[in-house]
Amino acid sequence: MLEVNNIHVAYGQVKTLYGVSLSAQPSEILCLLGRNGAGKTTIMKSIMGLLPVSEGSVTLEGEDLTNMPAHLIPRRGIGYIPQGRRLFPELTVAENIEIGLMTRKQGPDTRDWVLDLFPRLRERLGQAAGTLSGGEQQMLATARALCLRPKVLLLDEPTEGLQPSMIEQIRQVIVRMKAEGFAIVLVEQRVDAVLSIADKVAFIENGRDVETTSAADLEQNPDKLTRYLGV
Repeated sequence: MLEVNNIHVAYGQVKTLYGVSLSAQPSEILCLLGRNGAGKTTIMKSIMGLLPVSEGSVTLEGEDLTNMPAHLIPRRGIGYIPQGRRLFPELTVAENIEIGLMTRKQGPDTRDWVLDLFPRLRERLGQAAGTLSGGEQQMLATARALCLRPKVLLLDEPTEGLQPSMIEQIRQVIVRMKAEGFAIVLVEQRVDAVLSIADKVAFIENGRDVETTSAADLEQNPDKLTRYLGV
């Protein structure tokens, strides 16, 4: 479904990705693991067209998305939940959700679907997004991305700074999306959370994908965590 093939990316003159290749299939969770600065978020931004790809390609179901204008990528069916959430803080919960619905012209059925996933948001529809708790903001960011009815969901550190009860709610939604056929690419620092839900793990090191393995294999060979993460 989503294929990232040998992409090279730079921030200005500073090259940050050196031939990264990844793939994510329907009903599959691919987790990107690596030390801080390894290039995980850069991969996400490159898929979303937020950084130009100088070599290689990004395709979705065979359609070339490489360097497509960033505002068109979500319309193709990729939902992105960036690190830091990037909500419209002065707009209400309802208005943030409406923006998500507008992207692919979704209607009330989709709105009800995401609010059923996050019933707490239904209680706060008139509240400004910037006044929500951290966990509620993460719920809203996830709900807004799901309003696209995406084929692929990219999540960059979705549990960062959240209390355990919120982490579990986000985890349950991710597992449910997998069951519903989404392809999911997840950046996560909490290794225990990764191993409990991921199908594949790609280790990113110095802007390269150095190894991709199954989560089951990683559980059997935890020395790889020490090699690539130093934990």
